[in-house]
Amino acid sequence: MKHAADPGPSLADLEADPHPHLARLRASGPVAWLPALGGWLVTDRATALEVMRDDTTFTVDDPRFSTAQVVGRSMLSTDGGEHDLHRSAFSKPFRANAVREELGPWLREEARRIVGSFAGNGSAELRSALAAPLAVSTVLHTLGLGSAHPDQVLGWYRTIGAAIEGVNAGRAIDDEAVAAVAGLRARIDETVAGGAGPLAEAAGLLDADAVFANAAVIMFGAIETSEGTTAGALFHLLSSPEQLSEVLADRSLVADVVEEALRIEPAASLVDRYATHDVEIAGASIRRGDLVTVSLAGANRDPSVFDDPDRFDLHRANARQHLTFVQGPHVCLGMHLARLETREAIDAVLDLLPGIRLDPERTTPPRGLVFRKPVSVGATWAVSHQVPTGDV
Repeated sequence: MKHAADPGPSLADLEADPHPHLARLRASGPVAWLPALGGWLVTDRATALEVMRDDTTFTVDDPRFSTAQVVGRSMLSTDGGEHDLHRSAFSKPFRANAVREELGPWLREEARRIVGSFAGNGSAELRSALAAPLAVSTVLHTLGLGSAHPDQVLGWYRTIGAAIEGVNAGRAIDDEAVAAVAGLRARIDETVAGGAGPLAEAAGLLDADAVFANAAVIMFGAIETSEGTTAGALFHLLSSPEQLSEVLADRSLVADVVEEALRIEPAASLVDRYATHDVEIAGASIRRGDLVTVSLAGANRDPSVFDDPDRFDLHRANARQHLTFVQGPHVCLGMHLARLETREAIDAVLDLLPGIRLDPERTTPPRGLVFRKPVSVGATWAVSHQVPTGDV
């Protein structure tokens, strides 16, 4: 039944702590009509896969798609041949081999440069001191936008991100967001005009509007996913001293920390699709045009797949079955980069900040409706007379 008597959780409930609400909805069925969203919410892994893999029935190509309203049509908001063209124009630097071989050494050095810049302080808030600046510098380097000022780009990103969140919550795009989009567009157009790098190569296949829109969603996705994943991984790892000790003793476990952090709190919690025709899925009768929102957070804590799903467990054997990077045609272009970036950030922290521990007074757990990350991750550590800044 589409309009159930139980109104379900509010947007504020989902923003603060969605997990108990998602578990309650999932227990009643994997697809529920949620008045607060004005659409259907998918909360289990199997149905989430079914929806995300079927872009002919569940499309992103709809005027209501929030990101397209803010930056225009891109690989994120199109399907079929148009999507393939947008994606192929930007795929080269994000392939696994390119990330590992071409970006890997630079990324390791950059993570250590950033951590080294505050290692002598003995304390920091790691989301703002490390996760955010590393995410920004990495995507600027990858797209050939190295001349852009990271703080300015981060400001544009925060404003555009807030606008996308606002559209999802039913608010209009404000003047500040329009100005941020214009500023980013000018920087990207200038880089394309320079005639070299990934953006100029993409301009050989796409018009200027499409180059900008795709660069904007790549930058947004790269910053959001990587900042959230790095901050979340550090939050969960430092919140578990026993598991932190294990990782310090066996650094091969860093990759497992990253996968479990991706699972337990995906940086992008919800993805939207729109039904192209009437369809029944998991017992729900969905009508043409209905919004169908997939809760990646819900799918990642599906108890039929993940034992004790609310526990952060770096030894979880099937953590990689998470859906944080989506599946189907819209699988995340930057997933290899996001993983490597967070691994290098954790390694840099563990190498350069001896005796690191969580500072509960400066730490606030994750929150956010669509984009979730710790509000703050405070930490303290011992300071030696000589603080290493390079490889160890």
